[in-house]
Amino acid sequence: MSAAGRPDFLIIGAMKSGTTTLQTQLAAQDGVFMTTPKEPNFFSDDDVYARGAGWYHSLFDAAAPGDLKGEASTHYTKLPTYPQTVPRMAAMLEAPRLIYVIRDPVARAVSHYIHEWSEGRMDRDPVAAFATHAELVEYGRYPRQLAPFIAEFGLPSIYLTSLEQLKTDPEGELRRIGDHLGAGPFVWDHGIGAQNVSAERVRRLPLQGLLVDNPLATMLRRTLVPKSVRTRIRLARTHGDRPALPADLRHRLERTFTPDRTALAELFPDHPALDACYGFATA
Repeated sequence: MSAAGRPDFLIIGAMKSGTTTLQTQLAAQDGVFMTTPKEPNFFSDDDVYARGAGWYHSLFDAAAPGDLKGEASTHYTKLPTYPQTVPRMAAMLEAPRLIYVIRDPVARAVSHYIHEWSEGRMDRDPVAAFATHAELVEYGRYPRQLAPFIAEFGLPSIYLTSLEQLKTDPEGELRRIGDHLGAGPFVWDHGIGAQNVSAERVRRLPLQGLLVDNPLATMLRRTLVPKSVRTRIRLARTHGDRPALPADLRHRLERTFTPDRTALAELFPDHPALDACYGFATA
């Protein structure tokens, strides 16, 4: 792959930690090019990787000369689901800058669950969901997800940030990300709202593509059903009141995630994300 077709940086996750908001903010900066689609998942997903380097190269064709080029794919930190990500990346990219966004891992797991619930892949019982879907926890084991990247590209290649930091100090954190990328100064655009908010997700219905999403159904619904009724129906299908985990399940999750704070502290001493994301580990 020619240098023109290589990304300079990648947002590698974590899922449900604000990567879409960060990608949108970076795309709004002068001299930064982000791919469409936002998540190509090229190095992780076998079917996408099979499209070949030429396809991946083409995602950056629209970048202007001198642009800082990036992409954001949360599948890159979804072990054990996608084990070939780092070997494939190492074979194609020499020294990418990496950005890893984390959040309170319990909150991340709940948000992940809401995402899956809204897509109709999990039912409304969080106890059953966590008992049968290990990925709800595994994708939030941040040191484990980072380990292959550190081994291959080195710790200095990784900028660790958190959803909590992006919320409390967006300007400062975006400026520091620009420093990591050797660009900027970047300026946070407050006109861009939070992206991909799980609490606003609406649960997909059976046959939704046929009954809800097609243009004819949309036209009939808007013509025949008053807006107030449509709003009530939408709210009834929205997981707006985030599910409260049973106390014993929450405590089990906190015990599972607590050692990760220690492991991250060894890699990133005194990092502000430690207290921001692991308040339960120091309480």
